[in-house]
Amino acid sequence: MSLKTDEIIGHVGDVLAEGQKKRGVLIHAFQKIQQEHNYLPETELRKLAENLSIPLSDVYSTATFYKQFYFTPRGRKIIRVCTGTACHVRGASKVLDKIKDEFRIEEGETTRDLAMTLETVGCIGCCGLAPVATINEDIVGEIDMKKVGEVIEEIKK
Repeated sequence: MSLKTDEIIGHVGDVLAEGQKKRGVLIHAFQKIQQEHNYLPETELRKLAENLSIPLSDVYSTATFYKQFYFTPRGRKIIRVCTGTACHVRGASKVLDKIKDEFRIEEGETTRDLAMTLETVGCIGCCGLAPVATINEDIVGEIDMKKVGEVIEEIKK
């Protein structure tokens, strides 16, 4: 991976030391790597550290600070079940349990075939549609036990 730090940082680079410039491109580099691989493989992080002459521990400490970066392969579909108050009261745990049972995974896990990753979130922001889940960026609301079957079929596509 060849990074041109001055191009990425722009005019801010004029006042930064060389080490600061290199660290300044880490987030951008993580985003590109994760976009390509759907997670941050160790081999890519080692190459990045070597190319930027930054200790691997610094690369990891920066990446682990942000929740948006992942260190294990993720599914093609990311399912997020809201467990906020409104969703919890309206049966989100039943929805979550049904999905976990169907795919034989726990929250935070990915199916072996990398078809899906299951996560929970504190709030999606659609409390009036509780219980709510997202399939990638698509919102699915008012999930009852009948509709959860439709959600499962959508995930399997």
